[in-house]
Amino acid sequence: MTQRDGTSKAGQRAAIWIAGVGVFWIGANVAGGYLGWTSRTQALFDLIALAGFAAAIWVVFNIWRKRQ
Repeated sequence: MTQRDGTSKAGQRAAIWIAGVGVFWIGANVAGGYLGWTSRTQALFDLIALAGFAAAIWVVFNIWRKRQ
């Protein structure tokens, strides 16, 4: 396995992670509206999604650094 193969697999995992966090965030917003969650509870799920996106950005940044 070459370095390029390792970074491409890491990129695929990052893309799946980003898509998963996006689906989670949309699902949490739909569920919150349907179930009548308070704004505080919805904000908690927003912060969880934000942390997931921040983790994905960190992974993508590390992939970028390895390719330099």
